[in-house]
Amino acid sequence: MKKESAKKGQYQYSEGNDDQNQENEQEFSSEQQKQITESGSVTTRNNGHTVHCLTIIGQIEGHYILPSQNKTTKYEHVIPQIVAVEEDPQIDGLLMLLNTVGGDVEAGLALAELVAGMKKPTVSLVLGGGHSIGVPLAVAAKRSFIAESASMTIHPVRMNGLVLGIPQTLEYFQRMQDRITNFVTQNSNITKERFTTLAMNTQELVMDVGSVLDGPDAVEEGLIDSLGSLSDAMDCLDRMIEREKKKKKPKTAQTKKKEG
Repeated sequence: MKKESAKKGQYQYSEGNDDQNQENEQEFSSEQQKQITESGSVTTRNNGHTVHCLTIIGQIEGHYILPSQNKTTKYEHVIPQIVAVEEDPQIDGLLMLLNTVGGDVEAGLALAELVAGMKKPTVSLVLGGGHSIGVPLAVAAKRSFIAESASMTIHPVRMNGLVLGIPQTLEYFQRMQDRITNFVTQNSNITKERFTTLAMNTQELVMDVGSVLDGPDAVEEGLIDSLGSLSDAMDCLDRMIEREKKKKKPKTAQTKKKEG
């Protein structure tokens, strides 16, 4: 008989007890709906694997609250989710879905660093767009995918509002841009020189500096690992989870005897 806790996303199953199983499935479904409503995320279970799906949508909200009509991802909501996924023994991996226009640079980098520092299997999938600070978030996962119809915009750091026109401001901008460039190049297969060239391109965007990469172009440039859909990302994550489980699987007495 296999039993698991029936609270906070962990559910109880008893072999040969259909009524109990049905009740637990209903509770699981109810818990999923609550997750989606409250945080835009969901924890799913299939083929013996438990995966947390995290969505990064709209504009990434940082230290300042954006207008109510904006679709936003609040980084103070996402940070504890990432920590919970890493620490929860019941969760095997993280799937991150991105459709974002970018947003707060420091908030986006904070989330990207957290994902990059996870030990558990992580896969990202860019749908629609992964623009601006969404680029570091996409490459932060151990394996990244992009839909063929999706795109990614690469451009230098900008700032709105009152800015002091002094040399130190320009130096600060450059240092911030270097932080983004270094993170992206360390977590993908694009070179620093090529990424900088794409960011500083003045021939493509009418009212801005930068480049727009369609799905196939992002893969060709080495920014994203593969073209793919949701099923491709899930298959990849399942394989990564299986490899991790095999690594952690305790050695049998027979294997230990052979090694001895």
